[in-house]
Order: sequence, then structure tokens, then C-alpha cells
Amino acid sequence: MNRDYQLTLLITMFGVAVLLAGCGGATAEWPQYQGLTRDNVSHETGWLKTWPEDGPEVLWRIPMGEGYSGISIVDGRIYTMLSEGDDEFAVCLDASNGTEIWRSRTDEKFHSGEGSGPRSTPAVDDDRVYVFSAKGKLYGLDIGSGEKVWGHDFVAEFESGMPGFGFAASPIIEGDSLLIEAGGKNGKSIVAFDKATGEILWTSHTDRAGYSSPIVIDANGVRQAIFMTGSSLVSVSPTDGTVYWSHVPWPTGNDINAAVPIHLPGDRIFVSAAYDKGSVLVQMKSDGDKMSVEEVWRSHDVMENWMSSSVLLGEYLYGFDESILKCIEAGTGEQKWAHRGFGRGTLLLSDGHLIILGEGGNLGIAEANPSEYKGVAETQVLEGRCFTPPTLLDGKLYLRNQKELVCIDLSAKS
Repeated sequence: MNRDYQLTLLITMFGVAVLLAGCGGATAEWPQYQGLTRDNVSHETGWLKTWPEDGPEVLWRIPMGEGYSGISIVDGRIYTMLSEGDDEFAVCLDASNGTEIWRSRTDEKFHSGEGSGPRSTPAVDDDRVYVFSAKGKLYGLDIGSGEKVWGHDFVAEFESGMPGFGFAASPIIEGDSLLIEAGGKNGKSIVAFDKATGEILWTSHTDRAGYSSPIVIDANGVRQAIFMTGSSLVSVSPTDGTVYWSHVPWPTGNDINAAVPIHLPGDRIFVSAAYDKGSVLVQMKSDGDKMSVEEVWRSHDVMENWMSSSVLLGEYLYGFDESILKCIEAGTGEQKWAHRGFGRGTLLLSDGHLIILGEGGNLGIAEANPSEYKGVAETQVLEGRCFTPPTLLDGKLYLRNQKELVCIDLSAKS
């Protein structure tokens, strides 16, 4: 383990400690897409990184309808989405054994040659679960029963164009508001709702819908919601939708901007997309009350996130350049290493390691080391297409494909 790598880990662990102190130490939640801080980072430590020859223990495995919806977990309950028969559902499961607690129909089934079913991941907040169907229906559900409290039809209300691969954005909670990309016309590309009542608070921007999900950050002393829409990277006020800045053009084939923007410390944003698009790092600038961005670097060669987002540790990004897992230096775009074997996989970062789920269901653990790819464990856990990122909580790893949901025990046993 080289000195720079050790230093990066120490700095990151200190930052995590500060973050969790500010959150009251609440680590036992994965309430939304890509986790507590929407960056595919689990702040757990001490989990099992080396496995027996036949792999880690599988605690339970249940049938799961089609869909790419992620796994949100709060208070021992799983919230996700699936399709069965001709219908789409939001479901609540017992995280200890996978038993279904309730299900709520959200729409007709969405059909696609690239995999049918819902794409969005539920957001859990207080007494509500917020879900978004692949055909553009947004609902606030009662957390206890799954009953619909309020709902909106984006195609009917905002004239949203139906994306070719279905609506995929996952909602994010900001204070008393719920923010999501709608892809509507006439200044209704981004919409904020009152999370309790579903009332429309504001609409903003005009663009087609992409497939990415927003983040909310503090940068340059300003609270900002960052969206990657069909053809642009845009920053808006979470309070009233004022557009602070936009970076265009960023068109991709079929508007497939899928990866979530990544906020680098300070005032930088990294975004990446496939289909010969590549990556760009932009830096925010302030001139009085005006904000803008300028490119730090752009590359078509080092990182093209196809549908899964990269993860950041220190000044290094780890992610999939199409079907090649890579590490690049965030500030320059310089490639540090490349590794094959996981296809167009997904990953999360935890305890200085990458948890990698391959497109074909192979699960791997590797050090988050910028010097070299250093795998420490690998096993086969699922078959078929796996495009849903892993969820790690309380030493349990939750993975899904288009047919099953599996819970794996990674808790270190004495």
C-alpha cells in the first residue's frame, strides 16, 4: 500500500467521520438511489472482504419481477419497484428475510428490448415513499401501507416526451421539497413538489428527459441542485428553480445521459456518458451575482459511463468506461489503470474498497487503489443481466437482476 494511497484513505475516513457526526451518526439507512449521500458510497467499515472458496454466505434469495430499480432500505424495510404480468408495482419487503409487506400498483408494465420494468429507485423520507414509474407517473405513498397519498402524470400534465428506454430519474428530497427531472415542455423540464401534499412548487428549464438523477450540493456558498438532462448539465436553485448556470451542448445518442453527476470538493462537477461522448470536468465561477462554468478537461477516451455512475475517493475516480473498469485522476482525466472482466458493471465504494457487480452477476472486491487494480475476492452470485447497483447496509449486501433479489452476509464474524 503506497504512501499516497494511505494518505487518501486517512483523509477520506476523517471526512466521513465529520459527515456522520453532522448526521447524528445515522449510518443505518440507504434511503434513496446511490445511498445516503447519493454518491454510491457506504460509510460502513469492517465488513468481510475475503471469502471462503464458495463465496460469502447467502442469507436469502427471492424471486423478483423485472426492472432495474435500486434497493432503498430504512428501518429494516426494503423499498424497490418491479413489474409482473402487465403491471408495475412499488413493493416493501422485510430486509431480514425478503418477505413482502405491501405492494402498490404504479402503472402498466413498460416493455423494452433492453429490459422491461421500472428504472427509478424509491426515495424514503419520514412517513412517505416516493416512486416514479417507467411511464412517467410520480406518487407519494404512505410508508406503512403503500396507499397513494398523491400523484402526478408527467406526460399528461407537463407534456413530457416519453424517453425511448422509459423514465429513469430517481427523485431526491430537499427539505420539504421533492425534486425530479420531468422532461416537460415550456419551462417544465425540472419540477419541485411539496413532498407532503404533491403541490407543484415550481418548474424550470426546458429540455428533453435524460436518464440521470439529480444531486443537491453546496458550492461557491450557494445551495444548488445539479441535473443532467437530455442535452445539458444544469444547476438550479432548489428553492425556486432559478437557473444558476448550464453547460451545453451535451447531446448523446437517444439522450442517454444516465450516470449521476459527481461533486468534487470545492466547486467542480464531473459528468460522463457513453455513445462516444466521454467525460468532462467543469469548474464553477462567480462574477458578482452571476455564476458560470468552464471546462477543466474533456476526454472521449478515458471514461464513458454507460449507465452506472463512477465513485470518488480522494482525487481519484473509479468507474466503468463502457465495459472496462478504470481509475482516473479526477483533476486531469489521466488514466491510472484499466481492468476487464465485469462487462458493463456497477459498483459502490466502502471502507477503502470497491464492491463490483458484473453485468453477468459476478461479484468482486478490489482495493480502491490508484496505483493498480488489486482484486481481493470474486464469486458468482447471480445469472443474467445485472444493471442495478449494489446496496450495502449493516453488513448485508443486496443485489438484484431481472429475476431475483439476493441478500449476502458480509458482516465480519468473530
